[in-house]
Amino acid sequence: VQLQASGGGLVQTGGSLRLSCAVSGFTFSDYTIAWFRQAPGLEREGVSCISSRDGTTFYSDSAAGRFTISSDHSRNTVYLQMHNLKPEDTAVYYCAAEVTGWSDLEDENEYDYWGQGTLVTVSS
Repeated sequence: VQLQASGGGLVQTGGSLRLSCAVSGFTFSDYTIAWFRQAPGLEREGVSCISSRDGTTFYSDSAAGRFTISSDHSRNTVYLQMHNLKPEDTAVYYCAAEVTGWSDLEDENEYDYWGQGTLVTVSS
C-alpha cells in the first residue's frame, strides 16, 4: 500500500491550493482517507477525512468552511481543496489511510498507512 501526497507549495494569504493523495496497492473496500498536518514545533493534527463506503466527510474546526475533501475512485485519488488560506495553515500535510472502516480524526494511531507529506507555505 502506498499513499503519495502532492500539490503543496507557496501561496499568499487568501489563496487556494489543491492537494492530492494518490493511493495504490489497495484491496480494501471500506476505508477512510484522512489529511493531517504538522506545523513547525506543533503536534500533528487532523484536518479532514472521507469514507470510501458512503462518502461521509469530517472536518476539523479550522478546516470547516474553507477546505473540501473529495475522492475520485476512478483515479484512486483523494483531494483536499483549500481556499482562503491563512499563515496558520502553513504545515506539512500528510494523507493517511485507515483500512478497517470509518475513523474520524481523534486518534491518528488508528491510521495504518501514511504518505510522505507535502509542504504548504502561506505567506502573509
